[in-house]
Amino acid sequence: MNKLTNLPFRGKGVLFLLFLSITSFSQNYPSGKTVLDKVDNNMSAKTRILTASMEVGTERTKRTMVSKTYGEGDHKGYTEYLAPAREKGTKMLKLENQLWIYSPSTDRTIQISGHMLRQSVMGSDMSYEDMMNDKPLLEQYKAEVTSTETIDGRKCWVVTLTAIIPDASYYTRKMWVDAERYVPLKADMFAKSGKLLKRITFTNVQKVEGRWFPMAMVYKDMLKEGPGTKMTIQEIKLDTPISASYFNLGKLK
Repeated sequence: MNKLTNLPFRGKGVLFLLFLSITSFSQNYPSGKTVLDKVDNNMSAKTRILTASMEVGTERTKRTMVSKTYGEGDHKGYTEYLAPAREKGTKMLKLENQLWIYSPSTDRTIQISGHMLRQSVMGSDMSYEDMMNDKPLLEQYKAEVTSTETIDGRKCWVVTLTAIIPDASYYTRKMWVDAERYVPLKADMFAKSGKLLKRITFTNVQKVEGRWFPMAMVYKDMLKEGPGTKMTIQEIKLDTPISASYFNLGKLK
């Protein structure tokens, strides 16, 4: 006989209320798909043109580079470094999953592929893979909202992301998403083994052309020493037409 049926009425009532409260609490969480969809709506765009500074820090030194990037979806990107003098004129072109870099000091163009994409960009905490990956999250991961936490006074959904494509840069991610504005405020990236590889913190969230967007972020390679790499967006335009001439190998010279 079912033990629950033998419980006194009061005991059954307590169990029922407990079950009801747990169910109601869990139903307060949005679905992972809903959260990722709203994050993608904020963070992804048909095109983007942005000027940004990249502050690269080590234990002893700090240097700042300025670049301008033109991006179309997640398959085309062109970046030119404007400062300092040592890096000025360096250019990068992304077409689908291919990347070329032009160096003015050698007047040569090289292609970066395979395991080389995991190397550091300009000595920063960002890899070429990090820089190239503009694919919407929903196309890369399934997600589950597991809890809530507060970051800088803002309620966040804590979301666990698991890769659904074989070439995802990171097998799992843990993301803290602002529950009101639906932008990430923090993200941890893990290897398949569970080892923490990278951490990103997002700040200075602003309204940009009708969407919320973090204008500053710090990338931290958790496998090396140092304060990380700070990216600060100085100017950004979204969904603005971009000439096809920017996405041509001839643009590198």
